[in-house]
Amino acid sequence: MSRQMHARRLDGVDKNIWVELTQLAADYKVVNLGQGFPDFAPPKFLQDAFCKAVSGDCLMHQYTRAFGHPSLVTILAQLFGQLVGHEINPLDDVLVTVGAYQALFCAFQALVDEGDEVIIIEPFFDCYQPMVKMAGGTHVYVPLRPRGDSNLSSGDWVLSAEELASKFTAKTKAIVINTPNNPIGKVYKTEELQVIADLCIKHDVVCISDEVYEWLTYDGTKHVKIASLPGMWERTVTIGSAGKTFSATGLKVGWAIGPSHIIKHLKTVHQNSIYHCPTAAQVAVAESFQTEYERFGSPESYFKLLPALLHHKRNKLAACLESVGLQPTLPEGGYFMIADISSISFDSDDTISQDEPLDYRFVKWLIKKKGLAAIPVSAFYSPEHGKEVQNYVRFCFAKEDSTLTAAEEIFKKWGSEK
Repeated sequence: MSRQMHARRLDGVDKNIWVELTQLAADYKVVNLGQGFPDFAPPKFLQDAFCKAVSGDCLMHQYTRAFGHPSLVTILAQLFGQLVGHEINPLDDVLVTVGAYQALFCAFQALVDEGDEVIIIEPFFDCYQPMVKMAGGTHVYVPLRPRGDSNLSSGDWVLSAEELASKFTAKTKAIVINTPNNPIGKVYKTEELQVIADLCIKHDVVCISDEVYEWLTYDGTKHVKIASLPGMWERTVTIGSAGKTFSATGLKVGWAIGPSHIIKHLKTVHQNSIYHCPTAAQVAVAESFQTEYERFGSPESYFKLLPALLHHKRNKLAACLESVGLQPTLPEGGYFMIADISSISFDSDDTISQDEPLDYRFVKWLIKKKGLAAIPVSAFYSPEHGKEVQNYVRFCFAKEDSTLTAAEEIFKKWGSEK
């Protein structure tokens, strides 16, 4: 027998829903409401800042400070220090990463030891689980569940405080939360965050808070940073994304912000893997944040204009889903909307395995028969809880009007066939 060539920590994490369904959507040339990226242009001030950076002096094309360009860490510390109510040291408390993805990877690699338990609130972005596994940690899952039968808003999905408390043990090292949540769109209220914070403090646990959609909230919903709660700055790593902030996911500029005694360990991982991020992109993001800092709270702020734009798109998609009998859950934040498919009858063809979960089969049918891409919601859950949400699929509404109009035509044709 030949020697095993791969590391055992990779066992079970090789399959990826995005690879499979993105390829299927490409093969069928569908209207893609599956992948979570805007297909519209980022703001002109970001484009101008990037052009200016890449056409600048030679230093824009060379290495910069490994843990973040000085201009970027400075403005991040200035802005987010105001939001959390704590002075942030730009050189010690901020790490710039290759997107939020690498910030998460650094956090898990730096903080999780072999045998440590990490509580993951479901649904979760699917990289959390393999990243914890590769760090040697053990996943402990606690699901959000819909409250009542109406389920009209993402706010109706709630966490059981008793169930959460029961999952904390002497082995618990960290808890991971995502607010606004992908895929549900839930924005945690202060009192919900306080329950989590109290348990973190009681058990001396680190909170990794993924807040990449922090500027995208609707209907007056307010995003609250858990790091702003009493006693939480000292034990929270807040993850952010310039790609989500400025509708430019290809920038791949993210960050981790937290107390220096934690962030210094993320820096160790960063310097021994990526080393540093592209200089010009960091400078462009820094200038864009400076522009927004000067406009902060005004009607001209992109942080006001973007959610207003997406609010309209959200409502348009909800109407489309309802027109064919799907029941949407209106998100309080983020890019995404889930919909209940239980009222829809569909016939899977022979190429779709009947052993797959219902939502996987529905999504593949939707791609092949209707020309529309979505994502199964059970992909965001552990195997033990995924069965509870097989009646839901996720759609992305952060799309150009022409894309949503093309989707609308599909729904109209679908409705006429019923």
